[in-house]
Amino acid sequence: MAEKKLVRPKNDRLIAGVCSGIGRYIGVDPVVVRLAWAVISFFSYVIPGVLVYILAMIIIPEEEEEEGVLDAEFTVKEEKKA
Repeated sequence: MAEKKLVRPKNDRLIAGVCSGIGRYIGVDPVVVRLAWAVISFFSYVIPGVLVYILAMIIIPEEEEEEGVLDAEFTVKEEKKA
């Protein structure tokens, strides 16, 4: 079984991927996490929710890119003319 890691995905994000990463980690649709975050933030006078989101954005690492065949970086060396 693969090891679960809490990361912020690069392809499924609205702002920084915090809610999407939490949703993937606990096995819940990210939309549910986003709605819960919005409701909790609204009832806590918005500022604490925003501060916690920014803190989570700093603490939770970003997802590492898997380098595939099409994603490989190539360099072209120019030939020196004599």
